[in-house]
Amino acid sequence: MMRSQQYRVGVIGGGQLAWMMAPGAAKLGISLAVQTPNKADPAVAIADQTILAPVADVDGTRRLAEQCDVITFENEFVDLPALRSLAQAGVHFLPSLDALAPLLDKSTQRQFLEDHGLPNPPFVTLEDGLTPDEVQTRIACLGWPLVLKTRRLGYDGQGTFILKTAADFEHTWAKLDRAPVILEAFIPFEKELAVMVARSPQGTIVVYPVVETQQVNQVCRRVIAPAPVNPSVVAQIDAIARTLVEKLDFVGVLGVEFFLAPGDRVLINEVAPRTHNSGHYTLDACITSQFEQQIRAVCGLPLGTPDLTCAQAVMVNLLGFETADSDYHDIRQRLTQVPNATVYWYGKTASRPGRKLGHVTLCLTAEADPNAAIAIVESLWYPKIA
Repeated sequence: MMRSQQYRVGVIGGGQLAWMMAPGAAKLGISLAVQTPNKADPAVAIADQTILAPVADVDGTRRLAEQCDVITFENEFVDLPALRSLAQAGVHFLPSLDALAPLLDKSTQRQFLEDHGLPNPPFVTLEDGLTPDEVQTRIACLGWPLVLKTRRLGYDGQGTFILKTAADFEHTWAKLDRAPVILEAFIPFEKELAVMVARSPQGTIVVYPVVETQQVNQVCRRVIAPAPVNPSVVAQIDAIARTLVEKLDFVGVLGVEFFLAPGDRVLINEVAPRTHNSGHYTLDACITSQFEQQIRAVCGLPLGTPDLTCAQAVMVNLLGFETADSDYHDIRQRLTQVPNATVYWYGKTASRPGRKLGHVTLCLTAEADPNAAIAIVESLWYPKIA
């Protein structure tokens, strides 16, 4: 698509996901503006313009819209009802607010998946005001153990609890002030998988390779691409991803996490309506990264090819393992010396356990052992806990 002047994309959120859009935007000649609360947030360093305002501040988004042709999202922490007033006034959001609406609450997300025949774990919802018998009846549908999730604003394992007994449940729900929650059957999975999928305004869909994700303390620590799974599993996931973005009428990049249950049965864990940690490897290992693809989709440009440029790749998250103010310069220097490694440092000034500070991608040959490559990176970054 040829334009007479530079097209301007606004991003609600200024974390590392927006930061990683910069190379793709520069390649395509697209201007980026971000709405984010702090000058130290990663994407401020790369943005052509910055609106310093909380992510859910609709007045900040109104000011962002004045600088942009289209607005997209880096996270889900938005005030959707407030944004609708801007959409009614002509502000162009992609993905659309209607596409986002079913996904921001885990309960409505599960219901949407169920309504469209997409594979879910069994689930029920709970809210304060139910009688003890009503609560027990709903729990009995799932059995023990089960998974309790807060319905909004959970990420990186926050707001997710694996509960083994009724006492665990009562204690956890009381700590949450009996807020509305969703309960899901615990799935004894063999692997956790994920896929990134993109859809254009014209309805073109591209699906990235299926990857294996490995969690530590419920936070993604490693990604292996492509996932070592049977072709039938890849086919199931490809079909699910395509159906999902079509039914949502979704424009942009979307991440889907899965459980691989015994018998090559696939169940959706969660859906993220944005670029996603499980797709970071695409920066170095795919013809078109998920971040460039997001820019292409929301600008109405032709979608790029998602194919791998190497036989396999791994991504290791550099998660905080202590509370400290440090840029870990010496460790990062050692990581850059690992063969075939590319180090991304998000520029955050404070470390805390589990916080995503950066990641490392390694492009590998077909003969390489991905687990050995992961072990090298982790031995350098996690000296205290490896």
